[in-house]
Amino acid sequence: MAERKSAANTQLGRAGLGRIWHAMLISLHGLRAGWGETAFRQETILAILMIPLAFWLGRNWVETAILAGSVLLVMIVELLNTAVESAIDRIGPEWHDLSKQAKDMGSAAVLLALLLAGGVWLAAFWHRFVV
Repeated sequence: MAERKSAANTQLGRAGLGRIWHAMLISLHGLRAGWGETAFRQETILAILMIPLAFWLGRNWVETAILAGSVLLVMIVELLNTAVESAIDRIGPEWHDLSKQAKDMGSAAVLLALLLAGGVWLAAFWHRFVV
């Protein structure tokens, strides 16, 4: 029996560079969708400022990578949180304990990523200017 191409999975039947190109386009659509979220926009604007600053603040490539990576981690977690919220909202608007729990845990993940990034940046500033 021949495999049927699902409208939900547009990657079926793609291979090689065509698959990579299509995956990149899908990722760009995801970034555009993320841009519609205020928190992601704010984090992106901060990243545009902070990632170049990481190259100045970091004393070597490891410190620079950790500084820049902590900023990118916040953005990644924010996108995943938005994806969870969108999936829950797709299910329905009615209130449910598990829906609330999923959204709360996504929000907690963003908070932890922000705390991690803040701690990394504070430590870097401390070691650069105080110690």
